[in-house]
Amino acid sequence: MSKYKIALIPGDGIGPEIIREGKRVLDRVSEIENFEIEWHKYNFGADNYLETGELINEEDLNEIEGMDAIYLGALGDPRVEPGVLEKGILLYLRFYFDQFVNLRPVKLLEGVECPLKNKSPDDIDFVVVRENTEDFYVGIGGNAMEGKSRNILEIERSLYSVKFDLDIESDGDEIAYQIGVLSRKGCERVIRYAFELAKREGRKRVTSVDKANVLTYAYSFWREIFTEISREYEGIETEFNFVDAITMWFIKNPEWYDVIVTPNMFGDIITDLGAMIQGGLGLAPGGNINPEGISMFEPIHGSAPKYAGKNVANPIATIWAGALMLNELNEVDASKLVLRAIEEVLKEGKVRTKDLGGNSKTSEVGDAIVEKLSTLV
Repeated sequence: MSKYKIALIPGDGIGPEIIREGKRVLDRVSEIENFEIEWHKYNFGADNYLETGELINEEDLNEIEGMDAIYLGALGDPRVEPGVLEKGILLYLRFYFDQFVNLRPVKLLEGVECPLKNKSPDDIDFVVVRENTEDFYVGIGGNAMEGKSRNILEIERSLYSVKFDLDIESDGDEIAYQIGVLSRKGCERVIRYAFELAKREGRKRVTSVDKANVLTYAYSFWREIFTEISREYEGIETEFNFVDAITMWFIKNPEWYDVIVTPNMFGDIITDLGAMIQGGLGLAPGGNINPEGISMFEPIHGSAPKYAGKNVANPIATIWAGALMLNELNEVDASKLVLRAIEEVLKEGKVRTKDLGGNSKTSEVGDAIVEKLSTLV
């Protein structure tokens, strides 16, 4: 019997409630498919930070390095300044474990109403592969007052280290600046991942998204690398879309897309739009993938603190993220079974949370999916 050690991070707000239901579903499917999950809980989040002043410690990181995957609820709390928890925990884990792919399936399930007129599940079924560790999310920049100043900025990654020694002279006003970085190896590996995914799943087209017509240095570089790698994959169509154009085409012709690969910032933007056309953030899972290391899985929505403890949040994105985790662990049948159970419950329409037009509780959705798993085998 296969056994997996999973780091469980409930997090903040609705995180503990939705991760509870995800855990229940995964425990049940593990019984059905004959494997074992050993859960290791970590209380990273606002309560721990406010009590101890600590976000993540080295001891916990070392322990998590021995896990098979990370399963995360949500992070963010109004008692903590925006960005502290997100950067100090979520982004830190992505960078520390070099989770260079953010994987976002955009799939309209049977039984879910699409906000786009005359679009069905046959029309909305694509995957966004977002680069997850570079671009403008490297987190370096600064402010400079009028006059002369100097700033030294550094980035440490598994692939490289970069140091910027900036002499700044501003005549007449205070300025702010943010630096984005793309590396050849960083681009190559995520673009290749997208092509391999298309090849593996029998998808016919890979679309590259950028803004090379304005941000010419970084994204012309991205285009160059995309073009080079595309030559290795005969039979897979390729194209370029500007990020502003693809937001239009998502609405008009979502059926055109198969696999989309994009730098970090644009991926962050278009996947929220993708979530809405598949029925809302409550149905949108995500995976932060290191194909040769430890990956982390989460819903893409936030912690929704005003709904915390009310047992009303939709847990489906979290449960679906658990299915993505099973797939990455090569428990493919279990992954497919969880997604089938989700879709069957949605098709029946008896159990729905408020965001989907119902009044069911978080726990009732979990109950229904656990029960459905047993009827599908």
